[in-house]
Amino acid sequence: MAIFRADMLKSVLIAPPGLREDVFSEATLAKIRTETRWLDADFPWSAADSYLSQLAETEVIFSTWGMPKMDEAFLAKTPNLRAVFYAAGSVRGFVTEAFWNRGITLSSAWRSNAIPVSEYALGAILLSLKQTWLYHRRLKVEKIMGERLRTQGGYGSTVGLVSLGAIGWRMVELLKPFSVQIIAFDPFVEPAQAAEAGVTLVELEELFDRSDVVSLHTPWLKETENLIHGDLLRRMKPNSTLINTARGAVVDEAALIDVLGERPDLTAFLDVTHPEPASPDSPLYTLPNVLLTPHIAGSVCQECQRMGDSMLSEYHHFIRGEALEHEVTRETASRMA
Repeated sequence: MAIFRADMLKSVLIAPPGLREDVFSEATLAKIRTETRWLDADFPWSAADSYLSQLAETEVIFSTWGMPKMDEAFLAKTPNLRAVFYAAGSVRGFVTEAFWNRGITLSSAWRSNAIPVSEYALGAILLSLKQTWLYHRRLKVEKIMGERLRTQGGYGSTVGLVSLGAIGWRMVELLKPFSVQIIAFDPFVEPAQAAEAGVTLVELEELFDRSDVVSLHTPWLKETENLIHGDLLRRMKPNSTLINTARGAVVDEAALIDVLGERPDLTAFLDVTHPEPASPDSPLYTLPNVLLTPHIAGSVCQECQRMGDSMLSEYHHFIRGEALEHEVTRETASRMA
């Protein structure tokens, strides 16, 4: 039997079947059940009406993908709610003005989810600097082995990062040991801040002119839809690579297809498309200079448990009255994906 302390808050976990175990390890679930006043409510939101009494007492919610919209109806069921610890990335799918107006604390595992994305992008960047994809095509299709292309390699090459959010800044740190020049586009970052980190801020046109690899890390907002358009793509250096682990909608996909057809020297490494998956007749499946992966850069399988662990840590900060490491406010949410 759990021994409750005065600082332990009444909690529930809301997660669709299957996702709960993916995101919250057995060890983390055990800690939540013993380090909070667990209300014996572990349910998908579709069954919420069966737990109305528990929800009325709930002070803390742990959740992940599949979190219900926190609108007036939701808030009416949870009058004592003080904090939500969301073990996933973007909160746009469920926060509302009514939620912000209630002053409920919100923490999201967006920084934890940035770790696998940046690791994935780093691998793609390093392989791209070696022209791995182009060599692969030439060897497999044309059986060309000995010819050396005009390949930059890593040393002294230029990597362009579009946006310096949680993932972008982590990319900067991961790239530092590889002796590459890092340039970036982000209108919200001060040049002095970037310079201190060894990054040169440039406009998008210059970034596409100079980069051997362009890696996209911008959030999908109304303002960023089709941010990467045909004119930019046509400016790319010979044999350069575009990597997108952000969102498909930030790229004008029709223009990308056109440019890739015109420029077989270019490569697009796309972990995301718009829509997802791409339509069955999309040329992205058949263009030889496109690599497609099914949105796996972010947390998958065991990596997801990092997010659950980080939200338990945030709960500990919260009950001790300490600053949260991953708090999301109304202001920060407006700039997030």
